[in-house]
Formats: sequence, structure tokens, C-alpha cells
Amino acid sequence: MEKFGFAIIGAGRWGSIHAKVYTEDPRVKLISICDLDEEKARKLAEKSGAENYCTDFNDLVKRDDVVAISIATPDFAHFQPAIAAINQGKHLLIEKPMTTRIEEAVKIRKEAEKAKIKLMVDFHNRWNPCFLKIKESIDRGELGKISLVYLRLSNPSVLPLKYFPWSEKSSVAWFLGAHTVDLARWLLKDEAKKVYCVSRSEVLKEKGVNTPDFFESIIEFAGGGVVVMENAWILSETEPNMIDFKCQVLGSKGSMYADLSHHRALEKYSQEKAEYPDVFVSTEIYGKLAGFAFQSIRHFIDCVIEDKEPISSGKDGLEVTKVICAMEESILRGNPVEIR
Repeated sequence: MEKFGFAIIGAGRWGSIHAKVYTEDPRVKLISICDLDEEKARKLAEKSGAENYCTDFNDLVKRDDVVAISIATPDFAHFQPAIAAINQGKHLLIEKPMTTRIEEAVKIRKEAEKAKIKLMVDFHNRWNPCFLKIKESIDRGELGKISLVYLRLSNPSVLPLKYFPWSEKSSVAWFLGAHTVDLARWLLKDEAKKVYCVSRSEVLKEKGVNTPDFFESIIEFAGGGVVVMENAWILSETEPNMIDFKCQVLGSKGSMYADLSHHRALEKYSQEKAEYPDVFVSTEIYGKLAGFAFQSIRHFIDCVIEDKEPISSGKDGLEVTKVICAMEESILRGNPVEIR
């Protein structure tokens, strides 16, 4: 069987998720891992069986044996490796958000179309079974006209304070809000036209990390739907999960609710802590990867090898970046902001 060469830029937690999927797929040969931290690149390459590792993405993108690349660098560091990869004709899977600047997102999309490569943004909640069921019900008209969607996706403060040394260069809006903005667009099949957002920067700043504590947003969509969106990075460190994820959809004929963190499908109580172990996002069944976080990456492999169009595209990445930039502008102005 012919194998296709894939590579990864970014050897952090999510880069390792990509590596697991590429290693398991018999159609893929994992060629290289790239990270500014040579030791991290080396360790992930050894663990995943990649042929080599490097610290300069400019060297990686020039390799003839690499046809597709995952970019799993921090939120603010997607643009340069993305453009370098596109310029070398590599198919591209970018972790959300595509970029944190509109002009960068526009350029990535434009150059990808010019190069005729596959460009996918990893909004993996589009593969989440709960949201797929909600979307199916909306699309079948079972809920009627959707008037209000509430989305809450937050983390305990331990993530920006201890796990992400780069958190001051990003925000919870980019790290988590990118997911919820995309979900709102995808569920409603509509584009946001106006946003009003408020935020505060006190708790994390007092602890030495200068990034907003939370974003509370009201987003109006062109078709009349309203989305209330909450993203916080200051949940208690004693939370039983690293993620607090809730969704409520209200329509003229019905409603649906999802609790993706305190789901109670499985509960665990030990002497150290209480938790709801992950059984949906990224788990294993008899040594095989299971969970929707893996399914989105598998979809990218299918798109590259079978010449399919990605479910989450460069256009989706651009529109999400527009909305979050408008959220930031609304905070600065203290007024609602039109999205163009």
C-alpha cells in the first residue's frame, strides 16, 4: 500500500494527538515532528515513530516526501508556518483558531485557494456526537425556528496559570471561544452580523498572567438567531474536569440541551479527587483510538488521500476570526460591533 507523508509542526499536547492518529493510520507515514523546543520534538518523534525531527519549519515544508502538515502551535503562532507550507504546496490542517488576525486569515485562505491545496481548520466539535444530534434535529425542522442558543465553554485557572506559558499572548476567546463561535455558525447555518462583548481582567492579572478572565458575548445572526456565549479561564482549580461545556438550543417547536463535561456517563471518586472521566473526546478502546477529537484528524487524512473537501474549511476559519476580533473591538469600545 502506498503511504502518504505527513508531518506535524508543534509538539505539545494537541500535536501529540495528531501524531497518534497519523501513526495508527496504515495509509500514512509520519515523516517529521517540528518544534522550537528540540527536546519536545525529539521525544514526540521517538514516541510516535516519526522518521526525524527538527526545530525550523522552513526546513520541514521543503521536504519532497511530505504532502500534508498539521499545525498545532499556540493560537498566535499559526500564520508563518501556514504560509510557508502553502507556498510549498502542502495540504494543511490548522488547529483552531486559524489565526488571531483577520488580514492573516484572509491571506491564508487566498493563498491556499491559489495553490489548490486542502485547507482545513480543526473545529473538532463538528464531529462531537452530541452536537451532530442537535444539528440533525435543527436541519430536520424538529425544533422549528431557532431563536436562542446558549454556549458555555470554560477552563479552570490552572490552564493559563501553569500549563500554557504563552497564555498572555492569547486569550480564552481564542483558545475556547473559537470552538463556540464555530459551533454557533455551524448549527444555525448562518453568519454573525453583530456582537456585544464584555470582559474583565482581574483574577489572572493579580496572579501574574495578563490575560482576560472571561468573555461574555451576545451575538446576533443575520437570520435572527441570538447566541449567548460564555468563555472563562478562571474556574476553580478544584473543578472535577478541565472543561466545563454546556449547550442549550431553543426553537419555536422544541429545545435541546447538552452537558458535555458533567455528563455523568461515568463518575470516579478516589481519595485524591472526584472526576467525570473522558469517554467521548479522546479515549482508547482495546488499544484503538476512539473519540471525536481523533475523527476530525482522520477526516483530514481522507480529504488529502481521497481528494475530498474538508467539512471545516478556510472560510470557516476566517469567519470565526472575524467574530472574535469583533468581540475584542466591542470590549474596547464598550458598544456592539457590526461584523463585516
